[in-house]
Amino acid sequence: MTERTPSAPDCRDVIARLFEFIDNELPDADRDAIQSHVEACRPCLSECDLDRLLKALVHRSCHERAPVELRQRVLFSIRQVQLQIGLHRPE
Repeated sequence: MTERTPSAPDCRDVIARLFEFIDNELPDADRDAIQSHVEACRPCLSECDLDRLLKALVHRSCHERAPVELRQRVLFSIRQVQLQIGLHRPE
């Protein structure tokens, strides 16, 4: 594990944010800090490589589309929940 500096993430922080890092969903500063850490920390690099591999395997395995009827039911259910939440919000 690498030594933590005040601005650098520790291994626990890096591991917790790896999927966001892999998906490019982090602000530039966070992404750069994690990239630097991963390049310097062999255990975190291994975990990052494993997560990338897992993501690639899932992507390759998930080419099926839900039937139209199922998609419509799911979207209808989501809309119902959104409406219920809207009705219960304090003003």
